Amino acid sequence: MSVSRRRFLQSSAAAIAVPAILTSKRTAAQDVIGNADHAFHFNHQWAELPQPYSWQTTHNVAVDPQGLVYVIHEGDVTLTDHPSIFVFDADGKFIRAFGEAFQGGGHGIEIRNEGGETFVYMAAYQQAKTIVKMTTTGEIVWQQYAPMQSGHYAAEEAASPQKIWGRNRFMPTNFAFLPDGGFYLADGYGSFYIHRYDAQGQWVSCFGGPGQGEGTFNTPHGLWVDNRDEDSPRLVVCDRAHNQLQIFDLEGNYQKTVKDFGLPANIDVHGDLMLVPELVARVSLLDRDLNTVVTLGDDRQRVLDDKAKSKGFAIRGDESRWQDGKFVHPHDACFDADGNIYVAEWVSTGRVTKLTRA
Repeated sequence: MSVSRRRFLQSSAAAIAVPAILTSKRTAAQDVIGNADHAFHFNHQWAELPQPYSWQTTHNVAVDPQGLVYVIHEGDVTLTDHPSIFVFDADGKFIRAFGEAFQGGGHGIEIRNEGGETFVYMAAYQQAKTIVKMTTTGEIVWQQYAPMQSGHYAAEEAASPQKIWGRNRFMPTNFAFLPDGGFYLADGYGSFYIHRYDAQGQWVSCFGGPGQGEGTFNTPHGLWVDNRDEDSPRLVVCDRAHNQLQIFDLEGNYQKTVKDFGLPANIDVHGDLMLVPELVARVSLLDRDLNTVVTLGDDRQRVLDDKAKSKGFAIRGDESRWQDGKFVHPHDACFDADGNIYVAEWVSTGRVTKLTRA
């Protein structure tokens, strides 16, 4: 009886002492990042490509009205039969692939519902140097090259695109769609101008160019029309190499600058929140006043220390050094209809993480 009682008392004491430990383990097992108001389960292995496909640096991600997720990677230009765009369902199941023509230059991708029909907009840089409107299976609706009428490009840039970099070259990165069906296009790796197109994909005007800010840029990589205030929509541009966002009205007139980001790469909006993936190892959520309310997966110090030590971004090529719940180089991110987030990272083996609202 005394032995049985002792075991009972030991078990009772353990039951009192253990809950904090169990809670800690349970939280870790749930794979949650963020805070109580903005907490997400993370899944770094959300989607994997089936054979014979392989990632060659994931770049951007977008979600269509049916909840299908489109991922574009830069790709290897020598693999001419390999697609650059892959489509998955919300559970990460592979659906289809297309876009072989853009292999080696795949960059920006956005989805638009136009009159009940869904279209894919794609921006390609490197040797491709083009923007394309496609169906969701890859059939081309229209395709445009460097807008020569802007006066900012080398004479042969549209007629004979080559893998040549410079401020007089066309290296488009991302789109922002306007209420009238037109769009802005960031030439983020080329001229540093923001080009405006009409709903038929015809060039209208441009603004910006290289400079120190307040209307000029150093790598205007991503952009978005922020319509959270319906009475005063604004264009937000990721002035990436300046580590800031620049705010404009929809005519391209400069309004203000928001600083202290780590190479902000692109933007999306859902409800009251703005999503800003930062190439320096974190994803930020901003409120209507563009104040940061939470950062997700922050691993900035370790990545910056690695950059200083390796004289580059060596960690992006060494998957064994990536940590659960931490980002390496978020290059793009987007919301789905339920407020879940997909993050595409600029890493050599490719990685797309799904953040599911907790």
